[in-house]
Amino acid sequence: MDIQLKFTEKKDYEAFKKDVRDVFSLASHGEAIPEEDIEESLYAPQGQVYDIYWKGAKVGGVVLRIDSISGRGALDLFYIYSEFHSKGIGTAVWELVEKTYPETKIWELVTPYFEKRNIHFYVNKCGFHIVEFFCKFHRDSHAGESKTESAEEFFRFEKHMTIDIEEV
Repeated sequence: MDIQLKFTEKKDYEAFKKDVRDVFSLASHGEAIPEEDIEESLYAPQGQVYDIYWKGAKVGGVVLRIDSISGRGALDLFYIYSEFHSKGIGTAVWELVEKTYPETKIWELVTPYFEKRNIHFYVNKCGFHIVEFFCKFHRDSHAGESKTESAEEFFRFEKHMTIDIEEV
């Protein structure tokens, strides 16, 4: 599959933010992701912001946080325009992310509990495991106030990358 990740320049962050708001509000039936959450991801010190291209056309975007010292990575934002869903693009993008950052041994992400499409994708297509459920009885101590308010209940996922025997 002809998938490419191209770094998003800071001058294009406003367009990226608009895409995130538009795509996420469609998926969550009008509830937009808070602006400060998008900004926090885009400007994170370890952030890597990419536009996703398929066959030469922009089809989405992804924001990663890579900690090369700990070997941990986080998927902060990931979207594919709805007209490109169900074509294998998301899976191909995730495979490319893993190949691009082979030093990352543990990936993590969070997604709202009601996003069944996301849950299916991350568990069944990408190999993540649900490791924690945040709700009013168990708050995410790392999330900012806006994340707690905007996503009352959500799952935290992890994917532990396998170690190649030749590496040992």
